[in-house]
Amino acid sequence: MSQGFVYAISVAVTFGIQLTGFAVAYLLQTETFYDILGGLNYLALAVWSASGQKSDLQFHDDPRKIAMTAVFVCSRSWLLLFLAWRAHERKGDSRFDEVKDKFFSFLVYWIVQGLWVMLISMPLVFVNSSSVLKTELSPLDFIAIIGFGLGVFTEVISDIQKALWVKAGRNGGFCTVGLWAFSRHPNYFGEILQWWCAWIFAYSSSEVSGGGVVDPLWWGCIVSPLFTMHILLNIPGTGITHAEGKNLKRYYDKFPSEYSEYRSNTSVLIPFIGYRHVPSFLKRTIFLDFERYEYKPRDDKTPSVDAKKAM
Repeated sequence: MSQGFVYAISVAVTFGIQLTGFAVAYLLQTETFYDILGGLNYLALAVWSASGQKSDLQFHDDPRKIAMTAVFVCSRSWLLLFLAWRAHERKGDSRFDEVKDKFFSFLVYWIVQGLWVMLISMPLVFVNSSSVLKTELSPLDFIAIIGFGLGVFTEVISDIQKALWVKAGRNGGFCTVGLWAFSRHPNYFGEILQWWCAWIFAYSSSEVSGGGVVDPLWWGCIVSPLFTMHILLNIPGTGITHAEGKNLKRYYDKFPSEYSEYRSNTSVLIPFIGYRHVPSFLKRTIFLDFERYEYKPRDDKTPSVDAKKAM
């Protein structure tokens, strides 16, 4: 099967799952399994891309395909478990309160989820659909797959640390345990690291004679890490944009000096020791600690941090 055909079937599988999920959810007027179905969709693509080849032998003989699929399945299995647990704990999702009874508005959420799943999975599909058979991993492959695994580990550990902190009563008011002492969002760092490494790992699977550097399909797979970064760094209502900015008011109201100190010492994304001493221009560029993540009171009703310190 050609790479194009495997991609086409992957798109059909993805939107078939999402549209079926939408139909059932709309009829039952529930959003309970929205996130869970997203996780299952990833696993379905892993199974399809690994099995939809000219022969099973081709997949089982290629350590690159095995390694990529194994780490991808670990990553998305954790996502599925975490989202299932979160749905159970929250007993609902406020995002859908105003839209689940509106056909087209609710449908958009499912279409966007299908788009997200497909774009994130592009490096996996690229590797597993390639006719290039590799009998061993190159040095670049080792670096990329270790980085991918490190990203999964970082996300899993930080999610568990945060969940245990919440269960213990939110000691201190904001999470500074484990990896959260070195990054304000280590789980997002782990997620982003995974897909950059997945894209790099896919390089050696290019079917073009000149390699991945001249392969437009491989370059197209860069949408996976870029889309992940865009969602987590820029989109209002999600990721860091949702967690920081004006939403920091609750911390500055209750723990003005403590939280200000934590922000000064802690990177927004990339775990780092000694962040306080990093020059501002590096924080705004390499460390992605953008000005929009700062808390800025807009009127006299919201006292500034300095005013609170003086009280």
